[in-house]
Amino acid sequence: MIAVLVMAYGGPDRIEDVEPYLLDVRGGRPLPPPGVAEIKRRYELIGGRSPILEHTRAQADGLQRALNSLGGNLRTYVGMRHWHPTVNEAVASIVADGIRKVVGLVMAPHYSRMSVELYFEKLPRAMEGVGASIEIERIDSWKDDLGYLAVLAERIRDGLSRFPGEAAERVDLIFTAHSLPERILTWEDPYPQELQVTYDALRSQFPGHASYFAYQSAAMTPESWLGPDVRSLLDERLQAGRRDCLIVPIGFVSEHVEILYDIDIDLRQRAEAGGGRLERIQMPGADPRMMASLASRVRDAAAAKGWV
Repeated sequence: MIAVLVMAYGGPDRIEDVEPYLLDVRGGRPLPPPGVAEIKRRYELIGGRSPILEHTRAQADGLQRALNSLGGNLRTYVGMRHWHPTVNEAVASIVADGIRKVVGLVMAPHYSRMSVELYFEKLPRAMEGVGASIEIERIDSWKDDLGYLAVLAERIRDGLSRFPGEAAERVDLIFTAHSLPERILTWEDPYPQELQVTYDALRSQFPGHASYFAYQSAAMTPESWLGPDVRSLLDERLQAGRRDCLIVPIGFVSEHVEILYDIDIDLRQRAEAGGGRLERIQMPGADPRMMASLASRVRDAAAAKGWV
């Protein structure tokens, strides 16, 4: 048996979890009370909790179905980087089930030392915690995965169809991903280039639309974060008389606070205040085409290790 550890960021299950969740995210450093209050407000506006766990479980279930059709005796597990079930808890379950071979897959398509790498750094510590040695094969990036790209292209077409008549032909496409601190550039971190691959692959399919890329959801810290920021870009497009835009969050594959609040509430209100209309694509979620494509990638990774 081979384990497939499906990992995602995690999020609070209720408002009472927001503060301990933020402590985990910040490595034990408390966020000042005004910051905590603001994050709680955002979660209250999206229903009082994060839906990321159920979305990730649905993705793991979809991946399991696709893996079953390919054969090879692979079993999916879910682990969250900053909430429960944690990566440590998932590894403990894998070990308890007698499995010592793991393919790791983060539900984030683009590699960075400050994002995807931090998930994999948890695995050796998790193994130490259960006193077991596990062989690990990593899938670091799937920025050009054909299933992922096909689903996004279809979601863009569906999003454009929400605009009436000829207005659909004039919609700007704004592609987004989570910002990271600018200091990653001093490491020659590949994150911007990873995003560029996805951006180029998608915008080339919509040559009749003006396309832009921007970062979103920079954290509340004094250091500089990667830009341009999507809010500034949106303001520029509105000032230029471009009223209709479709947001395509290529750096995310399911709904959570960065989508449900940062885009659906904050950014949409900003667009409407400027006389514009903002729509967002439906997230890929557990679309069977994407999960089938990722399942092939997982099985190929296991086969390359001689496990299947």
